[in-house]
Order: sequence, then structure tokens, then C-alpha cells
Amino acid sequence: MRNLCTAKKPLLYSQPPPRHPHFLLLLLLLPLFLTVIFILHPRPLPPQRPIQPPDLSHCLLISIYPPSSPPLNCCALSLVSSDHQKILNFTFPLPSSPLRIRPAAHLVDSRYISQYSKAVQLMKDLPKSDPRSFFQQANIHCAYCNGAYDQFGFSNLQLLIHRSWLFFPWHRLYLYFHERILAKLIGDDSFALPFWNWDSPDGMRIPSMYLNNFFFNKSSSSSSLYHPNRDPSHQPPVMVDLNFLEVGSDQAVVYPGVDDNLRIMYRQMMENGATTELFLGSAFRAGEQPEPGPGSVEVIPHNTVHYWTGDPRKHYREDMGAFYSAARDPIFYAHHANIDRLWLVWKSLGRKHMDFSDSDWLDSAFLFYDEEARLVRVKVRDCLDIDRLRYRYQAVENPWINSGRRSHATKKKKKSNNIQYNYAEELGFPVKVEKEAVVVRVKRPRRGGGDEVEVLVVEGIETEGTESTRFDVYVNASPAELQHPAARECAGSFVSLPQLRREGKRRTNLKLGISELIEDLGAEGDDTVLVILVPRKGKATVADSLLCCYPK
Repeated sequence: MRNLCTAKKPLLYSQPPPRHPHFLLLLLLLPLFLTVIFILHPRPLPPQRPIQPPDLSHCLLISIYPPSSPPLNCCALSLVSSDHQKILNFTFPLPSSPLRIRPAAHLVDSRYISQYSKAVQLMKDLPKSDPRSFFQQANIHCAYCNGAYDQFGFSNLQLLIHRSWLFFPWHRLYLYFHERILAKLIGDDSFALPFWNWDSPDGMRIPSMYLNNFFFNKSSSSSSLYHPNRDPSHQPPVMVDLNFLEVGSDQAVVYPGVDDNLRIMYRQMMENGATTELFLGSAFRAGEQPEPGPGSVEVIPHNTVHYWTGDPRKHYREDMGAFYSAARDPIFYAHHANIDRLWLVWKSLGRKHMDFSDSDWLDSAFLFYDEEARLVRVKVRDCLDIDRLRYRYQAVENPWINSGRRSHATKKKKKSNNIQYNYAEELGFPVKVEKEAVVVRVKRPRRGGGDEVEVLVVEGIETEGTESTRFDVYVNASPAELQHPAARECAGSFVSLPQLRREGKRRTNLKLGISELIEDLGAEGDDTVLVILVPRKGKATVADSLLCCYPK
């Protein structure tokens, strides 16, 4: 609300006005009065609140399935107080260090496979008490992703690095230190991790090096890159499903085609990832509830590839299908290397595709062990220039860039949103997304002009953290079109992997960029759109609202 001021006739003085006899006393008491007001008035949190590294000596156990099982200890090695004095600040490798090139996993030769297998085996052979061991490396992901730590200075708030703007930088740094440890173990400073190029047709299968006895087929030994806890029905030549939806035993399995995967990539990278927040995730500052909202790629294909790879014979599709166990599978690191590569690709595809400049993001910090087993404090700002980290990715094609909606379908005439559903004009919240579709007519904001991105927001999504959950979000879709998760009317999806948090339900938000979808449906001039939430797996509750907006 603007302040309204009324001008009055000015006072004119031909000589200084007489002072009140107590004026000097009031002047002396004014500082005391202001001090009391400052102390008694509630003060807001400080304006700069970056997430700080957790206290590794205060780490809690995680409950797992079944409830009778002993709690899971995925804590880092215990630290005595003197060790806190040994935490180093991160320093960049020398500019003269070898520039490491991360290769596409399906393109590597036998020499590389032998070298990488040896490095992982040496890491697995390290004692569990060594923070560089494969066991402890996997525990790092488990602890940061399942609430084993509290936020520093906030004992009632968990530190979780998924579903927020910490997702991309934390995993980049995690892979960086993991890679440096492997290089140290084999004595080759030029060694680089591979990336699983599942967004390109030739890479849309589990790479051969991760199969049992691929390289060691003349011996009885298994490759150190092989892991038994994977879906046996998803081994090559089966193609990865980037929009994977687990179906019941009584349902027919629908295998994706290359074009299906490419369209999903375009939607998640270009449409749902149209702005910095949509792609990288929502802001998460110290003192706030964790998991404010994931970026587009974290939901799909990150979560879906995790779940597709995991073993359905395990309760949570372990190991890749659950956060607590995912990093126990060597393919995890290739999966996340591709996620990291896509961050770079995204930044090259449009002027709105840029990193946050918020100091709370840049100064958020974490702790990792380096190749010398030293504890290092590192900030988000330290990982934004990968040339300074001395690594790059092998150049590959990104065919999904040309897989937009118009390239696969003729422009259709305007689609009516007057579709017959039984729904209430005013939807009361909270609403369950469980057995039946939730249908609501949502008002659209007036466009302010320019190239603003319209965003569909699902606020206050609550789920049971220990179960996987999915629902798809459609705009102006007919009942028949709701049967197809890849239909053009599908704006996006909410996909949640099992997370063994200490207690309570998970709560987050979903934001989908829908400008291109609205245009494709010919709905630019409509005052409302029909939004349908279709439950696919598990149970969710939308506690707050559904709305369309143009975020600033």
C-alpha cells in the first residue's frame, strides 16, 4: 500500500522558536528509549542466512523397513573436538593441473574400463574406518539426504539437500571429491568419472561396463562396477524409460521409444526448466523448513532413472531406488555425472538460463573428505566454474533440444477447456490425491507483457516419506488423455523417492513452467484452465493451493 502524504501550509519563523524547558532532558533520554524499543521489539532473522556445514559429531540414526530392523547408521566418522580445528577451507587445483575429461560411459574403451574398475576396487578395499572408502562415500549421500544432520544452529530443523537449490551444487561437489579420491588411489591425476548419457539414443541403456563380468569375463571375479541390486528386467538391450512409471503385476508394461524419452527431456529442460528457480529448485535458507521445492530435472529424469535402475525385489527398490542406499551402486556416480552435465547444457540454452546470484545460495557450505582424508569446507560459489575445478565433459549431441512440441505434432486448433468432469468450482484444501483424479478450474493471471514464464504451482504437497509417490499434472485434458503420462496435455509430474527421514511427513511444492503448453493448446486468451491431478502411485495430499502465476 502506498503512503499518502498531504501537504500543509509551511510554518514560517522569523526567529528560533522557544524551547520547552524539558527539551534537553528529553534529548538525553531519547537514546535510552530507542535502546529499549530495539530490545523489546521482535527482530526478523538476519538478511543473510546461507546453509552452514553440519556438526558431524551430532548425527542421528535413521529408521528403516521393517520397523523391527535396527536403525541405520549412515553417519560420517565421529569427530572429537580437536578435529574441528583441522577443517580446511577449499582451495582450487592449480591451473597447471591436468584438465580431466569425463567420458560418455557407452563410448569408453577397455583401457578406461580396466582403470576405472581398478580404482573402484581399491576404494572398496579401504577399511570402513577410512573416510575415503566406498562404504563411507556412500554414507555421505545417505546422511545428507535422509536427515541425519540438523541445520547448524537449528536443532529442530533437518538438513536435507534434495528438493531445493542445493541439489545441483551439492552433488557436483560430492562427485568432485569422489573423483579426486579415485584418481589418488590409482596414481593418475588425469582420471575422470564417466557419465551415463541416457538422454541420447545411443546411451539409453545401462552401459556395458556396469554389467557382471563384462570386463572380467575370463575369470570368476565380478567387475567392481557391477552391482546385484538392480532391476533384472531392465538390463540391456532394454531401453531406459526416463518417464518410468512402475505398474502392477496385472498391468501390461509399456516400453518407451527414443522419441518418448527425447520429448520428456525437452519438457523438463526447456519448458519446466524455463527459469533459474524452475530448473535449479527453490530457495532454502538457514532456519527454514527443508525441501521447499525441487527443480524440474531433479523430479524427472533424476528420480525416475533412480527408480528404474533399482531392484523391484527390494522393499524400496534398493539400491538406486532409495536415497539411503543409492550411492552403494557404482552406476549412481555416472547417473549424477550426467545430471551435472545437463546443468552445463541448460546454462548454454537461453538468456534466462543462469545461476542464482543470491548470496545465501553462493555461500551455502558443506563438508567433504578430500583425497588425503582431510575434512574440507566448501561453498556453492566454489563449484560454479568447472574449468577452475579442472574437469569438462566429452562433447556429445543433445538431440532432445530439437524435440519440442511443434516438431512432433502439427499445430492443432484451439482446444476447448469445457471438458465434462464432476468437479467443484471452489476446491477445498487440503485435498487427497490418492484414488481418484483431482479436478479444479484455475484462474490465470493477466500477462504483463514481455517474455514472462507462466508457472503452475501445486503448494503444500504432503507425502509419507518412506514410500514412493507419483501424480501427473494435466491441463485441459479429456478423460481419455489422462491415460497417457506422455500426452501433450501433461504439464509435468510429481515424483518422490523413498526417503528414510527421522520422523514426520515430507512437505514440498511443485512448480511447472506451462507457457509453451498453454500456447500449444491455444489457451493464451483463456481466463481459466482446467487442471487435473492424476494419482499414479502412493498417496499425497495437497494442503494449500493450486494456482497459476508469473513469478518475479
